[in-house]
Amino acid sequence: MKNPFSARKRQAPRPGRLLALDAWIDSSLYEAGFRARERWENVTIFFRRFKVTGWRRGLVEMSSEAFTLGTAGSIVMLALAMPAFEETARDWRSQGEFAVTFLDRYGNEIGQRGIIQRDSVPVDEMPDHVIKAVLATEDRRFFEHFGIDVIGLARAMSQNVRANSVVQGGSTLTQQLAKNLFLTNERSMERKIKEAFLALWLEANLTKKEILQLYLDRAYMGGGTFGITAAADFYFDKGIKEVTLAEAAMLAGLFKAPGNYAPHINLPAARGRANVVLNNLVDSHMMSEGEVLSARLRPATAIDRTSKDSPDYFLDWAFEEVKKHAPKNGPLALVARTTIDLDMQRAAEESLEFHLRQHGAEYKVTEGAIVLIESNGAVRAMVGGRDYGRSQFNRATRALRQTGSSFKTYVYAAAMEAGFTPDSVISDAPINWGGWSPQNYARKFSGRMTLTEALVRSINTVPVRLAHDHLTTTPIRDIAYAMGVESEVSTHKTMVLGTSSLTVMDQATAYNTLAAGGVAGTRHGISQMLTHAGDVVYDFTRDAPPPVPALSPQAVASLNSILVQIPEWGTARRAALEGIRSAGKTGTTQAYRDAWYVGFTGNYTAAVWMGNDDFSPTHNMTGGSLPAMTWQRLMTYAHQNIELKPIPGIENPFIEKKLVAEAKAADTQAPDAAAEEERPALLSSRTTKLLTDMADAFRQAPVVRLPDQPETLSAL
Repeated sequence: MKNPFSARKRQAPRPGRLLALDAWIDSSLYEAGFRARERWENVTIFFRRFKVTGWRRGLVEMSSEAFTLGTAGSIVMLALAMPAFEETARDWRSQGEFAVTFLDRYGNEIGQRGIIQRDSVPVDEMPDHVIKAVLATEDRRFFEHFGIDVIGLARAMSQNVRANSVVQGGSTLTQQLAKNLFLTNERSMERKIKEAFLALWLEANLTKKEILQLYLDRAYMGGGTFGITAAADFYFDKGIKEVTLAEAAMLAGLFKAPGNYAPHINLPAARGRANVVLNNLVDSHMMSEGEVLSARLRPATAIDRTSKDSPDYFLDWAFEEVKKHAPKNGPLALVARTTIDLDMQRAAEESLEFHLRQHGAEYKVTEGAIVLIESNGAVRAMVGGRDYGRSQFNRATRALRQTGSSFKTYVYAAAMEAGFTPDSVISDAPINWGGWSPQNYARKFSGRMTLTEALVRSINTVPVRLAHDHLTTTPIRDIAYAMGVESEVSTHKTMVLGTSSLTVMDQATAYNTLAAGGVAGTRHGISQMLTHAGDVVYDFTRDAPPPVPALSPQAVASLNSILVQIPEWGTARRAALEGIRSAGKTGTTQAYRDAWYVGFTGNYTAAVWMGNDDFSPTHNMTGGSLPAMTWQRLMTYAHQNIELKPIPGIENPFIEKKLVAEAKAADTQAPDAAAEEERPALLSSRTTKLLTDMADAFRQAPVVRLPDQPETLSAL
């Protein structure tokens, strides 16, 4: 029997085969190494023929390093050039900016905004002294360099090193054009690199004459003008072909810094800069001293472009409206027919300036703003401040100021929509809302009263109780938005008394909803936009969204029946119009920082705000004083020789003579009675000083605002 545990032995490979394989591998590797060394020796022997020593070796080493660094630098430069060349992919020949000529409601030209440009004049047709003045100042070697002037750059660097300051620039005219066409004014190395590459690209793709033409047509020249042709027309009222050497020198001086050397703003600086241009003409040997002497002796003078009839604040706002409503991908050069009435504009400006001059020092108030809207929604006048030349900030459309008691109109509008009536009774009594206990101005309470009495007397606790017990703040905010308020309205409980900040335009727009019977969405400043060929691209009656009902007719009638009583026996008796029934609401904020009167008739709505830009308190100015008086003067003018329309919900647009006599008698007996209900309780001198010191400390401290928490509380 075979042993099952015995294993069959495997035969081992013969040692001779393994030894042969090992020998073959060793010999192959040896032979390969030998041949490699032999070939390397041959290469070495060959290159020994080119071996250099001494100074020649230094040159070879430097050339080798330069080649290596040059290759690496080329790769880096290519990487940097790619973003610059991407800028050329867009339609860079198109300026892409609006140029708008504005007309008033009657078709008279009143101003321009945007790029002011005129038809380009070919370089060949421009006077020789114009071209020389530009080149002598901006780029003397323009026709010699390739986009980057290495010689000029070295000269500028040496001059700057000597002066230890930047006194001379090295950018060529082509580089400046590249910046104007493709880049911003950002001061960064990235922008300078892009500028250099784009200058080279322009030189490679355009002729020198085309580059010069683009530069003269695209450079900003101050005064809203682009291009030397438009600048000649704007500053001297003549074509570029007609300018003298003195005028050409002044124009050439604008390329560096038009804001500093614009002759209509700073004529002495413009003339000084023009004299530098004349020096450059002589230094560059383009003209002799004798040729420029006449221009030195008789320097240019720009025409007077200041126009008191130019409604600049309105034009700034209207320009934004054009950009908002212009068709996309449509023409950029437009003529806009606006809604402004220059007679009413002058009346609004005169009324504001008259009262600030008469009473500004007394009340310690320096600024104001007005918006006048016809009941059809057309903006007829806008005053954004006392002096546009000193401050272009539009206080009518951009300044957010607390509204005080003028905001109560939105609270009562929400109440009327919720079913309350003017005869609804609410208690004027102490109320606590989450630790907030608002007080009335006389620090006393009158018990139960109607909503009519509460609003006419501007009682604080009643609207607070309405919001707390019946409405909440969200419906009030929604009503304000529905009536046309565009600024953000807080839903914090204190918003009931006007701690939300609105613009004058917001207030005028929203109150005009009451004058229009509860219909919102009709406010507009542009009635038509046309091309220069006369094609209509926008028409308000055709293209604007349809008006929407914001309030029910019943709510409007109820609210208006209360508001008409405020100028008759309430806090706005100084706003009462002779023989014409009007409605409105006063507003005064804490520490008398802001004072409002917003009112309307069946024809017009006007909102008036007065205060100080630095938010400093006025001297006890209330909405029932200066703002109401300003409103009354303007609206008296606006209602001359027109057909009076009744206020919605009020049958008769005329006021009874008896009410006028009673209002006059009350105002004569108590000159400050019109504002009495709005004044907070008087404080002791010690308390006043303490609060003033605290206000100064808070004013200097960093502002920290919590979500939904107002910065200050309103007094009215």
